Amino acid sequence: MEANVHNKLIMAVVQEDDYDTTVSELNENGFFVTMLSSTGGFWKKKNITIMLGVEESKLEQALQILKRCAGKRKQTIYSNVAMPTGPQYGMAMPSVPVNVELGGVAVFVMDLERLEKF
Repeated sequence: MEANVHNKLIMAVVQEDDYDTTVSELNENGFFVTMLSSTGGFWKKKNITIMLGVEESKLEQALQILKRCAGKRKQTIYSNVAMPTGPQYGMAMPSVPVNVELGGVAVFVMDLERLEKF
């Protein structure tokens, strides 16, 4: 019987928009993920909880992937300026760049006593 090398459990709550990229990157690096149904208004957006067992020596690698793929980041979007309405005002609505914060992941790391796969 193979010894249990997975001695850390990571539970990460990611935004739904970041789920596919995050899981793909974890899988490409040899981490296998279990998705748990979750609800809540953590960031006022739909979120998904993923769970993975990792070796302690690979814990930092997994955390860096979570941070890079699902962590908070700034992005510039263009938003229309609110303009008064009426025939005396032009039809053009200018767009202005607005910096917004996207993403965010809550990560819980726990000691894992045992992991079995059947």
